[in-house]
Amino acid sequence: MIKKIVLLFTVLVLASCSSSKPAIATTQKAAAQKARVTATKKPVKTVKNYPSTNNTTEVIQSTSKTVVTNNVITDYVLQYKEIAMGNMKTYGIPASIILAQGILESGAGKGDLAIEANNHFGIKCHKDWLGESVRHDDDAAQECFRKYPQASESYRDHALFLVGKKRYESLFAYEKDDYKAWAKGLRACGYATDPNYPEKLISYIERYNLHQYDCQVTGKNYTPINTSAPAKSTPSNSNSNDPNLYEVQKGDTLYSISKKFNLLVDDLKKKNNLTDNAISIGQRLRVK
Repeated sequence: MIKKIVLLFTVLVLASCSSSKPAIATTQKAAAQKARVTATKKPVKTVKNYPSTNNTTEVIQSTSKTVVTNNVITDYVLQYKEIAMGNMKTYGIPASIILAQGILESGAGKGDLAIEANNHFGIKCHKDWLGESVRHDDDAAQECFRKYPQASESYRDHALFLVGKKRYESLFAYEKDDYKAWAKGLRACGYATDPNYPEKLISYIERYNLHQYDCQVTGKNYTPINTSAPAKSTPSNSNSNDPNLYEVQKGDTLYSISKKFNLLVDDLKKKNNLTDNAISIGQRLRVK
């Protein structure tokens, strides 16, 4: 009897072991398959879409020399356009002018003052400044420039600077969205000593369609510049068909023009008495 009980117990144990092995094997196989699937999954990437323009390089000369690409300038505009439009509503300064000055004065946010001090408009300390400051070489060595906790305060201070200074009163007689009058007026009021300052601002406004933000504030319809149509000739006594002259088109840089006419950039600048790399749409350059 005891032998029968032992034999029955042995049979039950063997049957139990035999039935559990396939379950373990199945579990291991499923785990291996899951591991293979997980290993083949690719990480998800965030793709940043840029405008379909040639990502050319240009030099912006302000309080520091900054080399930027079209994409850097586009990103700068997208980052600060809301602040610019808000300041236009509050203070009456064209958003296009604010953004163009920001691009030019800060090197599209990549200049030394913008990085060190969040100063996007090259505003110096002056006697009435009580905030923090940094020293930076400009017209003279180690001049005092305002330092801001964040860039938005630099934008606000720029607006208050124009509104609060009597020398800029005449600007506010212009139409709020007349960016050309404002660009020329800033130079006439002494905001900048560079004789080409208005043309530089207008060039940025037209190349990057900044006037659209003026129109968003005023409610006017905005018509983008037609890049497929030939640019209008600038009135001149010179022959418009002169093969020695080239009219700057949207997207042109001194580098691209120099390559087109097999010139060095420095030679092109000498021929046209240019002190920097800034050019504007419709400008006529001597290339031969």
